[in-house]
Amino acid sequence: MGIKKGWGLCLSERVTRGKWRLKRPGFSTLIASLSVIRARVSPALATTLFPLIAALLYAFGALVLKRSSDLGVGLWRTTFVANIIVAALFSLLWLLGGPPVERELLWQPGVIALCLFVGQLSQFLALEKGDVSVAVPVFGLKVILVAFFTPLLIGEAVGMKLWIAAFLSVLGITFLNRKDADQPPRHLLITFIAGGTGAVAFAVFDVLVQKWGPSWGPGRLLPCIFWINALLSFGLIFRFSAPLSAIPRRAWSWLGGGSVLLGVQSITFVSTIAVFGKATSTNIVYASRGLLSVGLVWMVGHWFVNAEQHLGPKVMRWRLAGALLMMSAIMLVVV
Repeated sequence: MGIKKGWGLCLSERVTRGKWRLKRPGFSTLIASLSVIRARVSPALATTLFPLIAALLYAFGALVLKRSSDLGVGLWRTTFVANIIVAALFSLLWLLGGPPVERELLWQPGVIALCLFVGQLSQFLALEKGDVSVAVPVFGLKVILVAFFTPLLIGEAVGMKLWIAAFLSVLGITFLNRKDADQPPRHLLITFIAGGTGAVAFAVFDVLVQKWGPSWGPGRLLPCIFWINALLSFGLIFRFSAPLSAIPRRAWSWLGGGSVLLGVQSITFVSTIAVFGKATSTNIVYASRGLLSVGLVWMVGHWFVNAEQHLGPKVMRWRLAGALLMMSAIMLVVV
């Protein structure tokens, strides 16, 4: 398999016996290595391995950001700082090269960035007003929505096996977020509306990245998306409970570290869709982040002063059932 136009060809060239000669040293060596990986890794392996790596990074990042939130940072300031750091990390992809950016097509990354931003706002509104045990399963509907939008927006059929896997993953997410509580959930209607809006927005985001990624190249489309999202994030300043300067000093290390982990997992996950496609199967495997988060809380939650590992046996039974459903969904994608 050869390397597609726009993916690292500006930095290296093919020579005899499968070797590569770099046009200039330094960072281009790393980019050329990524180009070779892109050429030799099969889409089936890439859309399984890379989403799993992204899911693990997300689980760690969520624990770190949860700790920063406990120290008083808050959702809106966390989102703003994370979006700025993530945009800076995505800027590195510009070095991959790609076709010239056509101004008349800038609306495409603009639409994708708007989907991302609306998804973030809806997600945080659902978490702020409702219960996590209700909001997260609603977010999980994204997996099914990706399968629904893929044939509509791209024209790529989704097989019955992936549909089954998508439903299993949503059910698994629901079980993983069950809590042993006697109190009824809060603000169900707004949680469903906001969570559902977020799920639709994130699903369209993934499908449009798959649709327009090949023509733009990941080195052009993805930086543009996250630069626009960073600009939109300045509107969040009006939601801050206090200025950034009021964030406790000890919280900055957790906030910065969690944002970097979030950025690296975003690059891993979104680049996989942009380069290899297969948004539905990629999302099913990526949904394992819920399972990995539960596992990490149980094993190392005390490192982050997280008390969720001490939940009762009833909750653990629900989570075990959710874990089995998630693993079944992933196996349907892999096998």
